[in-house]
Amino acid sequence: MDATFKTVWVSDVHLGSRACRVQLLLDFLRQTRCETLYLVGDIIDLESLRESFFWPTAHTEVLRVLLKKSQEGTRVVYIPGNHDDDMRALIGTRVGNVEVLGRTIHTTAAGKRLLVLHGDEFDAVIKHGFLSAIVGSVAYRSLLSLNRFVHWLHELSGRPYWSLAQHVKTKIGSAQRYIATFRQASLQAAAAAGVDGIVCGHIHKAELVERDGLIYCNDGDWVESCTAMIERLDGTLELLTWRSQTVLAPVVQPLRDAA
Repeated sequence: MDATFKTVWVSDVHLGSRACRVQLLLDFLRQTRCETLYLVGDIIDLESLRESFFWPTAHTEVLRVLLKKSQEGTRVVYIPGNHDDDMRALIGTRVGNVEVLGRTIHTTAAGKRLLVLHGDEFDAVIKHGFLSAIVGSVAYRSLLSLNRFVHWLHELSGRPYWSLAQHVKTKIGSAQRYIATFRQASLQAAAAAGVDGIVCGHIHKAELVERDGLIYCNDGDWVESCTAMIERLDGTLELLTWRSQTVLAPVVQPLRDAA
């Protein structure tokens, strides 16, 4: 697949973390073209790098591909998240050809105005105790370690990528309630901004739905789901799930009404 889109949104790549599914990301970046590429936070996991330095050559290659795209005419916009929070000091400037913004509004070819931000600002709205957040973080890291092992087994057997972490999330009621609360907070932010919808990341749960006339786009991540939000040349929005082209074609989910 060698596709050209008007716009692409990716987030939660977590370069510098062992959890990053870097080969699938590189495959996606090399096989797609777009007019505008939004990097919607947590692209470089500075938090993880401070704890334990991990930076293989494939992670450098991602940055090289992104910079090359920006030099060849793609507008690249970097919106920092909580794991690359240090980048917020550069908001309003350019790093080479890459714009660094705190948030922005994107207008689609169909005239839809979408607020674009990472989404960690909603953590203050979604109330969680400090202790439960720490416990959740430890449990999540353990789950990601197991997720990497499952991925290794699938690669060894020639099977397509499958995320254990995403599967577990769908079975836990508290995770589903958190996702629903985050979605609602995001939609409220879009309504307050007077736009038609929102594109964000942060919670590692890709979703594209319309509710009460507002569009909620979560572009997912490249740790668990390996997804991107795309805008086709006619303004159609779709959620793209990327898998190895030698094993399985990408799965595209168009905009749908929320249940």
